[in-house]
Amino acid sequence: MPALAVADSLTARGADVTFIGLARGSGSGLVRAAGYDERTLPLKGLRRRMSVANIGALVLAALALPRAAAELRRRRADVVIGAGGYVGGPVALAAWLSRRPVLLTEADSHLGLANRLVAPLARRVALAFPLRGRRGAKWQVVGRPVSTAVREATRTAGRVAFGIPDDETAILIMGGSQGARQLNNAAVAAFSSDPPFHVIHVAGPGQYDEVHRSLGDAGPRYRLFPYLDNLPQAIAAADLVVSRAGGSVFEIAAIGRPSVLVPYPHATADHQTTNARWLAEAGAAVILADDLCTGDRLREIVGALLADEPRLASMSAAARANGRPEAADRIAEMALELAG
Repeated sequence: MPALAVADSLTARGADVTFIGLARGSGSGLVRAAGYDERTLPLKGLRRRMSVANIGALVLAALALPRAAAELRRRRADVVIGAGGYVGGPVALAAWLSRRPVLLTEADSHLGLANRLVAPLARRVALAFPLRGRRGAKWQVVGRPVSTAVREATRTAGRVAFGIPDDETAILIMGGSQGARQLNNAAVAAFSSDPPFHVIHVAGPGQYDEVHRSLGDAGPRYRLFPYLDNLPQAIAAADLVVSRAGGSVFEIAAIGRPSVLVPYPHATADHQTTNARWLAEAGAAVILADDLCTGDRLREIVGALLADEPRLASMSAAARANGRPEAADRIAEMALELAG
């Protein structure tokens, strides 16, 4: 979660950080587990087409404005950092009306709806990628914040965590937090018959049982997980990562691993394809289209890459050169500068 990485960096610099999120929001558990105070607002997102439901969403946003202003006064906030999402609208407006500086962060390769709406109120916008038409001192390309666990992950520690000898080959396959059926099926078809290397396969909680049934007896070197709390160590342990192309591309790059990226074709604004191209054009990744992601094709690509050690080394160096692991620190420093 990029916002938590920024919060950790701010805390390390002596700042007091409070989150304002959504009531029953998906991030609430993570924020509280990390030890941060979180206040919530009852909001609903706007639908992207004309709908009566949007009237209710706008009423909730209007009612949230004075509550957001009261929270900022109570916390004596010096600066407000928007992390995307519709909760940022009322909070950014309350900050602007009270002459508190607003810093927006955009973690994807397109500017989300909420950030587009409140960008005129912001003094700075920290971007993960360069965006067309977004130039000047206000728009700063810093990368996508990654956690301390990502920045500190090492191959040695990863190998120890997963019990993989240092002189043996390993690949990591992951389809994001929800899993990826096309990628899961291709991985099982490609590598389930006693693979010649170690496979760490993160199938996603919702698809784990289905993949487990399909996998059968693949042997001890093929390890299947619904999810991993120590995913950075799994990335660091791998010689090659096969993955969707969401926010995890920045973790892969920061750790310096070559990758085969399979963008989800229905992602908003097709941002996963843009993410994948960013690493592919840098020489750090190979793109495999979702509709071409079959067991035979995946086995062919992975086998060719693992057999070409100089290319893997070059891809790894290119990934590390483009990873921007300092993004959270850059954003923290921008916030403190705005706060004076």
